[in-house]
Amino acid sequence: MSELLRLEALNAYYGKSHILHDVSLTVGKGEIVALLGLNGAGKTTTMRCILGLMRLRSGAVAYEGKDITGWPAYRVARLGIGYVPEGRRMFRDLTTLENLQLAENGRPGEWSIARVIEQLPKLGELRSRKAGRLSGGEQEMLSIGRALATNPTLLLVDEPSQGLAPMIVEDVYRILAEMKARGVSILLVEQNALLALKFADRAYVMDGGRIVYAGDAHSLREDTDRIRTLMGLTDVPA
Repeated sequence: MSELLRLEALNAYYGKSHILHDVSLTVGKGEIVALLGLNGAGKTTTMRCILGLMRLRSGAVAYEGKDITGWPAYRVARLGIGYVPEGRRMFRDLTTLENLQLAENGRPGEWSIARVIEQLPKLGELRSRKAGRLSGGEQEMLSIGRALATNPTLLLVDEPSQGLAPMIVEDVYRILAEMKARGVSILLVEQNALLALKFADRAYVMDGGRIVYAGDAHSLREDTDRIRTLMGLTDVPA
């Protein structure tokens, strides 16, 4: 599998606090990679560094073999990196359709707004409703649709199951699986380790801003003792 994204020894700080410690990982074309860890482990910070939303102290970010370290966020987005942020973060006073229209960036590809609505028909039903009046599950669908409207080759998805009912979570992950089937690579941050590992090809686990595990997702999912140790969990089923 050819490589799409590579992070090499990222170090990042908030003020004087050293948050990321030599973080390295890769995402291949057409795969889902899970990035797991407890709250505060550095997962979202890693995504922010990829997106150009946070400055690196050292290290490198490469996309399709091109060094994009230090690029501003708008240039990173135009490369084809879409973002589904934790907490959805949409324009609450704009309609569903207006949120999708704002996401269009002129990149060529199959994901016109009409195609997004075809794949996520619920958004068509809600096109005239303000985003602030959508349910949590509907907002997550809109957040994914908004990212798809940028015609990404890579999606960064941050905590998609957070606060959602199990049935809605199933819908969200079905959509992510369909995106993978269409050739979109996904870097997935998720607190629900077993759920993420069910869909992922490979996995990394972070602790204290460091990568402490890298390997096959299926093998990790089958090793419940290791999941307990790496994730600090006590309720992983045997």
